[in-house]
Amino acid sequence: MHHPRQDEALLRDLEPVVAANLDRHLAAAKEWFPHQYVPWGLGRDFDGPLGGCPWEAGQSPLPGHVRAALVLSLLTEDNLPSYHAALVAEFGLDGAWGTWIRRWTAEEDRHGTALRAYLHATRAVDPVSLERDRMRHLGAGYTSAYPGSVLHSIAYVTVQEQATRVCHRTLGRISGDPVCTQMLTRISADENLHMVFYRNLLAEAFTRDPNRTMCALWDVIRNFRLPSHDAPVLRKLALRVVMSGIHDHQVLHDQILLPLVRSFKVLQRDDVTGEGARSRDQLAGHMGRLGARAEECALRRLERAAEDGAG
Repeated sequence: MHHPRQDEALLRDLEPVVAANLDRHLAAAKEWFPHQYVPWGLGRDFDGPLGGCPWEAGQSPLPGHVRAALVLSLLTEDNLPSYHAALVAEFGLDGAWGTWIRRWTAEEDRHGTALRAYLHATRAVDPVSLERDRMRHLGAGYTSAYPGSVLHSIAYVTVQEQATRVCHRTLGRISGDPVCTQMLTRISADENLHMVFYRNLLAEAFTRDPNRTMCALWDVIRNFRLPSHDAPVLRKLALRVVMSGIHDHQVLHDQILLPLVRSFKVLQRDDVTGEGARSRDQLAGHMGRLGARAEECALRRLERAAEDGAG
């Protein structure tokens, strides 16, 4: 449950924190150019008005699960207009909040630009299917699961930016293509700075209102999904990415949630009472269960590796 008047006060109270972290972000962010990360020399005209070469599956050496993950990443980035609208609805465009949202949107837009150009130049995916999926996905849009709650929104984007950072970094590492690795490492660096920005806001929210912040974080963590993973158009892609291990229970526990839970010292907090304390305890139980599933995932990976080695 959220309280509009409390949320309005929180927006005002956090504005100086937003301004300070915006300055910090601008000092740390590095200018980069998507066109410099694309292997344009590999590109050829496609069939159509230019009469080029039709796309075929064998034109790219990238493994199928890597290509699926790249498409999922790109289509997730493509929904930027809906994410921008959701942030504006929660935080507004006045003052430091608005300056941050516009800056974040501009930086995020580079990611989709680089990913699409890379996929086209390397012929890694069917461009016709990609465009059709883009049209369907953007037509469906994105709606926040927590409309009207500033705390839930801050908690969600903190976890989401951490997840995106980890997924891009992992995908770059396993792609087998040094160009892809370099591009996704650069994108991941942006996502890391975005995560740090929101993480700092959530840490300040814990200081100001630990009970409501704990409840919001628990709500987000227990229901967390990347914004594309429940989209009907992308569900099969998302399942393939999960099955490949790029984003499974082990990744979710070890690399996404556990670092955040530790950074806020969630399980050690004694400044929460009532519903906040119950949320803390429920979150602790959830992390324990997720940790057990993570161990199962790790064991299955070892078993698969042994089978592949024996084969």
